[in-house]
Amino acid sequence: MTLIEIQNVVINNSYVAVVRLENQKVSGEKSVSVPLATRQLSSFQWDSIAQNLYYYKCIEFTGQAGITLQDYFTSFNNVIDLLPQHKESNVG
Repeated sequence: MTLIEIQNVVINNSYVAVVRLENQKVSGEKSVSVPLATRQLSSFQWDSIAQNLYYYKCIEFTGQAGITLQDYFTSFNNVIDLLPQHKESNVG
């Protein structure tokens, strides 16, 4: 389990569903959106837990917090890029 603290929010990486980098708000400000998937169970559901009882909460970060999260989630130390961008040179 990895925890990330950003401003007054602590995120458990185990619950991060997806990270949307380079999002843009209506105001034009860049943001990073982090949807978190958590189980939402009532006391009656503990006996028979269904597979898809997830609750998604999206947290959006802007400004310095957004930049910091974007740097974290694009760092090769934290995330493996399956389709790295290669610069192709035209040799002729």
